[in-house]
Amino acid sequence: MFKRRTPEAPANPPQVVKPGGKGRPTPKRRDAEKLRRQPITAPASGKEAYKRRRAQLAENRVKTREGMAKGDEKHLLKRDKGPVRRLARDYVDARRTVGSYLMYAMFAIVLLSILPVPAAKLLVLFAPPVLLVLVFGEGLLLSRGIKRLAAERFPDENAKGVGMYAAMRAMQIRRLRVPNPQVRVGEREKV
Repeated sequence: MFKRRTPEAPANPPQVVKPGGKGRPTPKRRDAEKLRRQPITAPASGKEAYKRRRAQLAENRVKTREGMAKGDEKHLLKRDKGPVRRLARDYVDARRTVGSYLMYAMFAIVLLSILPVPAAKLLVLFAPPVLLVLVFGEGLLLSRGIKRLAAERFPDENAKGVGMYAAMRAMQIRRLRVPNPQVRVGEREKV
């Protein structure tokens, strides 16, 4: 009455391999958990735990710094992420800008201010405002250019603040820019 009507299932059923499948059966949960478990290697003291933690954090910082320098999207700050920001970086890095030489020029102006020559004193008086106006004008032109280009290439992406981002990057010394420039001066944008 309560007997099985189907014959017993074979001990090892034939494996059916689907095209695109992984080619092996899914492991049982207990077996997968056994493989995941590792013995706990707790530090002997609080000092040792602190040293391990500091070493781990230092290693993470090095990886993050290297990733940021390379422009790896995973390691970038929120302000640098996205295809629009990458386009802005490449757009600015492909040009020589007055803003990137501003610090050098200001240092030269300070050195000129030491000289007792009247022409140098006059130059020191008028050069900083002229330089600042040039940098400001260049920032506006870069901002307009990158906004237009971003709207053409990435119409669905959020381009809010990309103009200011490009202008601020243009004012940084090229060697000190983070993420590092990915294009040479005169080269076209990569995106």
